[in-house]
Amino acid sequence: MNAPVNNPEIGRSIAAGPVITNYHDQGKGNPVLMIHGSGPGVSAWANWRLNIGPLAEHFRMLAPDMVGFGFTERPANASYGKDLWVRHLVDFMDAVGVKTADIIGNSFGGGLALAFAIRFPERVRRMVLMGSVGVSFPITVGLDAVWGYEPSIDAMRGLLDVFAYNRTLVNDELAELRYRASIRPGFQESFSAMFPAPRQQGVDGLASNERTIAALEQPTLIIHGREDQVIPPATSQRLFELLQNAELHMFGRCGHWTQIEHAHRFNRLVTDFLAT
Repeated sequence: MNAPVNNPEIGRSIAAGPVITNYHDQGKGNPVLMIHGSGPGVSAWANWRLNIGPLAEHFRMLAPDMVGFGFTERPANASYGKDLWVRHLVDFMDAVGVKTADIIGNSFGGGLALAFAIRFPERVRRMVLMGSVGVSFPITVGLDAVWGYEPSIDAMRGLLDVFAYNRTLVNDELAELRYRASIRPGFQESFSAMFPAPRQQGVDGLASNERTIAALEQPTLIIHGREDQVIPPATSQRLFELLQNAELHMFGRCGHWTQIEHAHRFNRLVTDFLAT
């Protein structure tokens, strides 16, 4: 894929099953797998850039671009969905030699973390679910706009307004940067194929059966922004009701970008949770 060689979004490359995968690997200690969200032009680095370094002071942080996203391969005629993405996670863990990991999932990534833990419970020690999908809910106007994105700077600026409560994070420079990311070769083509209208089916496709969620025993930290316009806070409240061994932390004055809007507090909260 055409990108500047000094692009920090490009990390290491490994064959995860049949998929050549771009990923970041920093730190030492217990492995922690970070699964990004599903915004247009997203990559693991764009999602976790304020978190990988601080968390790598305590753990081995592994952050892949999921198949179809970022700088990971986009297989021809891929059937995007939960099954493909969970298989990619298994193959990635095998490729980097990790049998068991803690998992941090953001939004879309939280739904994948839950699905992964249900199918492979022995490979998950703890979970952090941030602004997570994973149970069904009526799709929000914000999420419908995210998944229905058509590339333009104005459209990207509008999405940034939806993502962030703190408007100081939203400016023309960031809108330009994320717009340029969304139109890199292949990015929009795969993105538009993932969540076609009616996009409620995308929400339902990422959801897991509530009985199987309730059967999970892993300690789980659930984090959500109170002003999230993309994934309703009630989703995390429902996960808190279902998961046996869970705690819920709600950030006020925070949208969908908890890991960015409250990066320092997010990193400390996650460090304390995973260190126990």
